[in-house]
Amino acid sequence: MRVLVVDNGGQWTHREWRVLRYLKVDTRIVPNTTPFEELGEVDALVLSGGAPNVGSETARMGNNGQYLDRADFPILGICAGMHFMAIHLGGSTGPAVRAEFGRTRLFVDQADELFSGLPGQFDVWESHNDEVKTIPEGFEVLAHSDTCPVEAMRSLRRPLYAVQFHPEVENTEFGEDIFRNFLKVVEEWHR
Repeated sequence: MRVLVVDNGGQWTHREWRVLRYLKVDTRIVPNTTPFEELGEVDALVLSGGAPNVGSETARMGNNGQYLDRADFPILGICAGMHFMAIHLGGSTGPAVRAEFGRTRLFVDQADELFSGLPGQFDVWESHNDEVKTIPEGFEVLAHSDTCPVEAMRSLRRPLYAVQFHPEVENTEFGEDIFRNFLKVVEEWHR
C-alpha cells in the first residue's frame, strides 16, 4: 500500500509520515505544489495540517483542490487539511468559539470506519484557532468536543475523511488506531 502525506506546512507532518511508516506503509512526504499527475501510483493521501488560515490564505494550500477533485481513492484531511476539504467542497470555516490547544475530550457521534472499535469518548490533541462551521453537502459529522461541533467528518459519497484534532501525536489516545482504521478503508476501497 502506498500513501502519500501532502505537506501543508504543519508542525507535525513528519509524525504523520512516521506513524504510516510504523504501520508498514510505503509512504513519503510530498510538497502541496506537486501536480496531481506527478503523484504516481498511490492508494491514498493524507492532507497534513498547516500554518495557513485556510479561509484567507487558500493559495498556500497548493494543489489540495486538484487532489480532492481528481482522486478516485481515499483521502484523510487533518486540521488545515480538514478546513480546506470543507471549504473546497462547499462547506465553511471560521474562528472557533474557543480556540483549542492541547488536550481535549472527543465525543464520537458516529462510530463509522474511522472510529471502529474505539471508545465513545477519549482525549485528543488540538492546535487550532479556526474550525469547520458548516460541513459540505453529502457529509456527516462523526465527532465533536465541548467547544467544537465538528471534530471529524466524512463524505457519504466518496472515501473522504477529515479530523480537526491530531491523531499523529502521542498525546492523542487511539491515534494510531485511527490511522489503522483509515488504512482498512483504503484496503477495502481497492478490493
